[in-house]
Amino acid sequence: MTGLRMGFPSLRLLAGLAGAGLALCATSAGQAAPVTVRSCDRMVTVTQPPQRAVSYDSNLTEMMLALDLTDRMAGYIGHRDRMRASALDLFPKAAQLRQIQRGYPNRETLLGEGVDFYFAGWSYGMRAGGEVTPEKLARFGIPVYELTESCVRIGRREKPTLDFLYRDLLNLGRIFGVEARADSLVAGYRRRIDAVSRKIAGKPRLDVFLFDSPGRVAGTAGAHSMPTALIEAAGGRNMADDTPGNWTRISWERVIERDPDAIIMMDFGQGDVRRKMDFLAARPGLRELRALRQGRILTLGYNELTPGPRNVTAVEKIAEFLHGDH
Repeated sequence: MTGLRMGFPSLRLLAGLAGAGLALCATSAGQAAPVTVRSCDRMVTVTQPPQRAVSYDSNLTEMMLALDLTDRMAGYIGHRDRMRASALDLFPKAAQLRQIQRGYPNRETLLGEGVDFYFAGWSYGMRAGGEVTPEKLARFGIPVYELTESCVRIGRREKPTLDFLYRDLLNLGRIFGVEARADSLVAGYRRRIDAVSRKIAGKPRLDVFLFDSPGRVAGTAGAHSMPTALIEAAGGRNMADDTPGNWTRISWERVIERDPDAIIMMDFGQGDVRRKMDFLAARPGLRELRALRQGRILTLGYNELTPGPRNVTAVEKIAEFLHGDH
């Protein structure tokens, strides 16, 4: 009898411990562990997958859409027309997203929206010394992940490759707890780029001028820009790859002197390409460019040439443009 009385409390104790263990496991399963990733030259830690994230501009927002994170977003900041265009083709769920603000946000906007994560970049929704920076938002508990291509704006010099895109997608996958989705997406992109590499093997590298904007000097993509990576992956060479920075300017004399084999027009929409063509045709020297005379001009959209999921399609288009008839 004494032994039985001692045994029953022991059984109850074991049952209680087992129940506590199950409860602990359930709590652990429901709460993701903190995730730490590198963002430019910082390590950023997110304690829980964001539920009210905001991204800046259409190309960064399309990265979120490619990972199917619409239900984790409070909205986006940037051009509504570009997001409407996104909804019409690759990303129908873009239509569900709310435009929070068109231009660069202020801190009050993000706080007022209850934002718990900001995906942006330097010159992509943030300026050094501005009101919205990783350090300033951290004071309010809002972690920031910086677009890898933009890190050059704060001094990081790293040769751009498509690994920039892959890195951002994989890091976002970890932050939002959708690693398998990100891994699968990136693996598919790598296969497509490998297929391009096989097709262009042995082809000559052609010089390409990326025409971003007209004016007294030429707006173009420099050595540390995503277009440099795209052009190289497609078997070309960015004519301005000896100019530091990502989005930069060079003289028109330099464009004329180098006389590129081909021109890629960056299309911002609303007649932008027509204006650029008129600009080239109206100026002596420029209208004699070999690429212009031979009609070697490819038009690509903003979201294809800035970092985002359309970069892979852009490489395929550029490779076909440069080498498809060779």
